Amino acid sequence: MPPDDPPKGYRQLCKGRTSIPGQVYILTTVTHLRRPVFSSLNDARILIRTLRHQHESGQVDSLAFVVMPDHLHWLVALRDSGELSKVMRSVKTYSARKIQSRCEMAPSGGRFWQTGFHDRAVRREEDFRALARYIVANPLRAGLAEKIGDYPHWDAVWLDGGDPAGGLV
Repeated sequence: MPPDDPPKGYRQLCKGRTSIPGQVYILTTVTHLRRPVFSSLNDARILIRTLRHQHESGQVDSLAFVVMPDHLHWLVALRDSGELSKVMRSVKTYSARKIQSRCEMAPSGGRFWQTGFHDRAVRREEDFRALARYIVANPLRAGLAEKIGDYPHWDAVWLDGGDPAGGLV
């Protein structure tokens, strides 16, 4: 297989992927070789600003996220102008360029993110707040913090009365 061909697992992730306006999704993406890039406060904040930009540009309503040292979990509602693949490509491309330009952690082989991402459409009857709590509690389960308030790289809209623009860092 030529080096630019996506791996079989990536093709499976894309199979049947649809982007439905108004649909809520849980998105997960991982750094290349699971390098803990986001252990750096500055690099984690670059990714968070990138997520906020997607929200402010009208692609998604960002409902909750947590930036872990080597991956991202993001709960979003897709807006009319949004498309999952384009949103994630934009997030990954912009954050990688910005972080790599800082030269703090130059990735091996020029890769920053693993190819692809995982998405799961959330059923309307699922409790969005419970999903958000599960997402932002990842640092607790990983042993990175004892209380969620001790971990700096997460947010959820329900902190600010439910306004999708409020509460985002």
